[in-house]
Amino acid sequence: MIVYGSTLSPFVRKLMAYGAEKGLTLELQPAFPGSTDPEFRKISPFGKIPGFRDGDFTISDSSAIIAYLEAKHPEPALIPTEPKARATAIWYDEFADTILVPSMAKLFFNRIVAPRFMGQEGDLEAADRAEREELPPLFAYLESVIPASGFLVEDRLTLADLAVASPLINIEHAGYVLDRDAYPKTWAYAAAIHARPSFAGLIAAEKAMLGR
Repeated sequence: MIVYGSTLSPFVRKLMAYGAEKGLTLELQPAFPGSTDPEFRKISPFGKIPGFRDGDFTISDSSAIIAYLEAKHPEPALIPTEPKARATAIWYDEFADTILVPSMAKLFFNRIVAPRFMGQEGDLEAADRAEREELPPLFAYLESVIPASGFLVEDRLTLADLAVASPLINIEHAGYVLDRDAYPKTWAYAAAIHARPSFAGLIAAEKAMLGR
């Protein structure tokens, strides 16, 4: 099974961490958003990452790929089967993909991607504004919902945790330091999930790539 992308993408990172937690072998082939490589575009028609191939089956979008893998490899279950828990895990995946990532991407793109990989000046004012205005409500929400167990659903690791924890790495790469005093549960939650082997190796490789 081949994943096309870069783990600097929170979507690719989520997928690779999911595969590691499942005990699956996912081969990562470098690809970048918007690539016009014909083979990549067959897999991801709109140039989004991750792209995915399993034999003659191809699909893109991290959540779609994970739904496929969960159906094909149901154990250990990372998407709950109990209806309420399942819906809640899907909500957190959607929250991460459509709310957390867009806000946090303003920091990561403008402070890291634009200057380092595109050779252009990032909009640092937009990054600073997102850090100041957009992130605090998101962290306040997480602080209000993280259970004592340190897992968002069923008091065990699920897709919810992989999805939410992944973009938090991007803002750390961008120089954001989560206020431990203001958000103690969120700080501990992020530290614990990021310390898992499924994330720790990816984070170390990304820091080396960024010269950190």
